[in-house]
Amino acid sequence: MKLTQFPGYVRFWVASTVSEFGTYVTSIAISVIVVVTLDGGSAAVGLISAARWLPYLLLGLFAGVWVDRHRRKPILVASDLGRALILVSISVLGLAGWLTIPVLFSHMCLFGAISVVSDAAFQSFMPQLVPRELFVRANARLEQSHSVAQTTGPALAGWLTQVLTAPAALLVDAVSYGVSAAVVASVPDTANQTPAQSTTGGVGRRIREGLEWIYHHPQLGPLAWTTHLWFIFYSVFGAVFTVYALRERDLGAVGLGVVLASAGVGAVLGTFASTRIGDALGAGPTIILAHGLYPVAFVIIAASGFAQIGSWTGFAAVGFGQFLVGLGLGIQGPQEMGYWQAVTPDRLMGRMNATRRSVNRGMIVVGAPLGGLVGEAIGNRSTITIAAAGMALVVLLMAGSNIRHARIEDQLSEEEATA
Repeated sequence: MKLTQFPGYVRFWVASTVSEFGTYVTSIAISVIVVVTLDGGSAAVGLISAARWLPYLLLGLFAGVWVDRHRRKPILVASDLGRALILVSISVLGLAGWLTIPVLFSHMCLFGAISVVSDAAFQSFMPQLVPRELFVRANARLEQSHSVAQTTGPALAGWLTQVLTAPAALLVDAVSYGVSAAVVASVPDTANQTPAQSTTGGVGRRIREGLEWIYHHPQLGPLAWTTHLWFIFYSVFGAVFTVYALRERDLGAVGLGVVLASAGVGAVLGTFASTRIGDALGAGPTIILAHGLYPVAFVIIAASGFAQIGSWTGFAAVGFGQFLVGLGLGIQGPQEMGYWQAVTPDRLMGRMNATRRSVNRGMIVVGAPLGGLVGEAIGNRSTITIAAAGMALVVLLMAGSNIRHARIEDQLSEEEATA
């Protein structure tokens, strides 16, 4: 059975690919706006990053309940259009010289609030478009598109940001969201796109059911907890990396785009290898193996500080570190998402996705400001080293848990899901 036999999935894949390219423009443009246009430091970068993810912590559990009770395609279309309008607003304010850190913070909070609902619907919609046995392959295709965008997107984004200015570059992502909305709207309506009936009861009961499903599961529970910890240390790294690259390594917007594109190259290779590695080792060992690449990558990036500023040696070290980060993400993503989707019944899919993503993004709300503050207190390079140690801890915890026994074939029955 081939994915091309499912036209709804193909269109969904196209929409996701278009949006992914635009997302990298926004990621770099927002960072450049904070550091260059608004003259912010690590703390400001961490604050704006937290604003993007704060709504996940506040609204995520309710979003999952809501998504499980509504059709997912209209949610995705409306979310794309809403985020396009927000990016247009930031662009206009930036070009007019009216943008400030508080104004950008409020816009990113609103952007995040819409994304909470969109993300829950996105990862709950895909399992309705293909049969269960194709989940890993379907996620791998989505990850490959993400990886290709990650490879070329940052370099293109750096160039657009330098040529058009960061605020103007945001309009590119706004257009990509509009295109994505149009393509998703064209996905054929079929009977299996109606969410399965969920447990009756109030919102509190539905939220509790989703939490119990995730955290009481023998494999999903430890996978969820260690992923939460991973997000803390990854966001600590992310909060200081841009400032480290732009100011301490003097890469510039184009250089920043190039090293981030190195992560995309690694991700492309990782997604192509993910299915084969998973078939050979199983989902759990593959996920653990991928996580082992992150502490190595962070140490290499921190070690680039020994090279002379502006040297090719330092530039190559940062780029190789990002390559390893991307390789880990590419290997990990399809296996991890495929496992979550394979063992979760459809009636819990929205809550499962929203709950785990909300808590993960909540960890960014903690980790990003913390990383920014620690970076300003002890230096960005030392903070990256601390993040590397945290990533090593995550690997050890995963290896000692039931995650190592996870297999995509572990499909629980509906009776087991309600136990």
